[in-house]
Amino acid sequence: MREISVLTDVALITCVVQRGYAETIIEAARGAGAQGATVHFARGVGVRERLGILGVAVEVEKEVINIVVSSDQVDRVFEKMYLAGKLDTPGMGIMYITPVDKAATYIPPDVLDRLSGEGASRSAEPGGSS
Repeated sequence: MREISVLTDVALITCVVQRGYAETIIEAARGAGAQGATVHFARGVGVRERLGILGVAVEVEKEVINIVVSSDQVDRVFEKMYLAGKLDTPGMGIMYITPVDKAATYIPPDVLDRLSGEGASRSAEPGGSS
């Protein structure tokens, strides 16, 4: 039976910023201990983008950064991302933390052994075979 490596003590940090800022924010997150990030583009509409007499909303391109980190790293990574993105400036973006019940990915055996006491475990995949 195949085994699934499951992380249970993790959180998802999501950061939505103006286009062009993701790289700087990711560098700060990695410097604070994050292993990687996923970035995708989105279009946002907000009060600051309203133009003209008719109040027509203009769509603005955004970058959305998603980073999964361990619970012991989440505050440090969150703070570094916030500062790097200059989110204390109006209109720069928003970020938030979402609890993650369970995450699964490939984890090398030596790393899994080291993490086994820190919120990582293995479980058998239903219907799988060795």
